[in-house]
Amino acid sequence: MRALGRLLALKESLLRDQKFDYLFFDTSPGLQYSSINAIVAADFVIVATTADRSDVDGTKRMLQELYNLFEKKTGLVLNKVLDSSATAKKSEMSTKVKTVYQVPMLGIVPCFCEILRAEGNLIFVQDKPDHPFTKIIAEMARKIDNNEVN
Repeated sequence: MRALGRLLALKESLLRDQKFDYLFFDTSPGLQYSSINAIVAADFVIVATTADRSDVDGTKRMLQELYNLFEKKTGLVLNKVLDSSATAKKSEMSTKVKTVYQVPMLGIVPCFCEILRAEGNLIFVQDKPDHPFTKIIAEMARKIDNNEVN
């Protein structure tokens, strides 16, 4: 409880006093206290998942049992999508996501080998502003900013 209290106080201070526009908590999936505290503190939750069967099942369970419990506005990102034509079928995939996960789809991120090769050694969207990944992230941010996630 103390950790959650400190997290909420930090959030308030950064947004109000430091004039941050946004604050992101990037947590590991699962039921760790840090992840649960981040969900509780969040105004909007972005869940990233892949099409792997274990990810699908685990994500569905987490959304149903945890995220819905806290009644958080949530968007789902399909990450590392292998089928390059999948991005052309966004509306079909969006419908499937809403049916399977019962949350709106925020975006589709194809598998970009160059991101994996970077091994987290750079801030990709900052260092590669013209990369398609950066454009996808910018579009998702625009949707969130304009409250278009539904």
